[in-house]
Amino acid sequence: MSDARSPAQIEADIITRREQLAVVLDEIGVRVHPKTIIGDAKAKAAEAVDRTAGRAFVAVNRTVSDVKAQFVSEDGAPRLERVIPAALLAVGVVGLLTVSARRKKR
Repeated sequence: MSDARSPAQIEADIITRREQLAVVLDEIGVRVHPKTIIGDAKAKAAEAVDRTAGRAFVAVNRTVSDVKAQFVSEDGAPRLERVIPAALLAVGVVGLLTVSARRKKR
């Protein structure tokens, strides 16, 4: 059996390969187009920001829950033994800042 191809078969193969090459070149052109590169970069940056914001949200939410647990019991009642000293401390700090601000004005 002979593997010889006719000129028509060779020509058909050449046409097929040219069409395939044209498709590949078009794909390459789209991939290296500046708008495509910019769009990909924007998408990656947005994904990174979303991922970072999500992690930050989880961390803040966990911290708020931990702090809340320090001042509220499991049944939802305030823990007065912790709330009252924290409130007194806050009032003291505000008082010191007010006195300091008044001294600076004089």
